[in-house]
Amino acid sequence: MRPLTLLSLLLLPTLALAEEPWGKVDRNAAPALHDKACISCHTRMYGGDGSKMYTRDGRMLSTKLELLQRVAACNAQVSAGWFPEDEGSVAAWLNDKYYHFKE
Repeated sequence: MRPLTLLSLLLLPTLALAEEPWGKVDRNAAPALHDKACISCHTRMYGGDGSKMYTRDGRMLSTKLELLQRVAACNAQVSAGWFPEDEGSVAAWLNDKYYHFKE
């Protein structure tokens, strides 16, 4: 096997991990989606503006993928009608604003 080919094979897993689980999304669309579909439920659960949902002790999410899956589950639960790219936008925005997961 040529050295360049071997190097390419060694880097392939690293390249796969570099892609965000939500892909390329429009984070600018997320606040409006979030405000319309999420805040009322989170406010009922935690009071205030509902942001304690994301900042409370003992939160159960620990990766970007888990965050995306949680957003998708909430979308289904409240029948928000979001497309997968909407879920990705909100998950990416939440990660930027609250979670700061690296992987």
